[in-house]
Amino acid sequence: MSRRSQSHLDPVDGILLYDKEVGLSSNRALQQVKRLLNARKAGHTGSLDPLASGLLPICFGEATKLSQYLLDSDKRYLTIFKLGETTTTGDGEGEVVERRSVNVSLQQLEQALGKFSGVIEQVPPMYSALKKDGQPLYKLARQGIEVERKPRTVEIFDLKLISFDGQSVELDVRCSKGFYIRSLAVDLGEELGCGAHVTMLRRTAVGKFNIEDAIAIEDLSAMDNQQQLEQLLPLDAGIDSMQSVSLSDDASYYFCQGQVVRTADDAEEGLVRVYIEDGTFIGIGEAVSGRRIKPKRLLNTNKDRYQ
Repeated sequence: MSRRSQSHLDPVDGILLYDKEVGLSSNRALQQVKRLLNARKAGHTGSLDPLASGLLPICFGEATKLSQYLLDSDKRYLTIFKLGETTTTGDGEGEVVERRSVNVSLQQLEQALGKFSGVIEQVPPMYSALKKDGQPLYKLARQGIEVERKPRTVEIFDLKLISFDGQSVELDVRCSKGFYIRSLAVDLGEELGCGAHVTMLRRTAVGKFNIEDAIAIEDLSAMDNQQQLEQLLPLDAGIDSMQSVSLSDDASYYFCQGQVVRTADDAEEGLVRVYIEDGTFIGIGEAVSGRRIKPKRLLNTNKDRYQ
């Protein structure tokens, strides 16, 4: 399939549900898809380790302005832990640093898993993108440097045991943002007294988005440009749980100039999706008293409207 010159990048807007393969960093996967669509601007919404596969929503163009709302979404993972081995990274990419015998019953495993439901404190792994004095922790870890990490409050909404064969544990985990499956493996291994690490990790959901609706690189590569663009979801996909308001044509003009405007719609105080009366999505606002809407995140979706 012929590709257009990369010297001309297109103003692509929308969200692509991408099924990242094992072995790629999230950034490399992003650049791969960005080149395919010849897009000017793109960003992903939450990194997946190279070991991990699964759902990686990629925002293009104006959708990048809304990526934070997807970053804040709940996540769901299917994962397998190997018991009896602790690694430097908490997953199969690291070196094994300790081996212990495994003598864990199903009842013991279920009791241990029960301690990880709900709101918990979790120490982030050294091999993570979190920063210490501006330096990513994983870069320090590669130099053999370990620094103290403060526990973070995270939440497991649902934790299901899929299978257990005495050596490997398969789990379905739905959790809050900022949760590390590798830390769960390490903590569960210590709770069981045998150690553990992640051998398989697949993200199956981000907020309302599901892996069943995602597209793999080989399928995307086989499409022509028009078919690729048809895979994109609209800019407001993923935030449809947020209340919405409509503005008159005049009010929308001033809203897009950064001014507080009034709407005829009733809305509870808080964030709202903002539309022009014809249905054009123009950004995120904050509803305040008196049916007023304060601009929070403006989109250039109606830039030609008032020219």
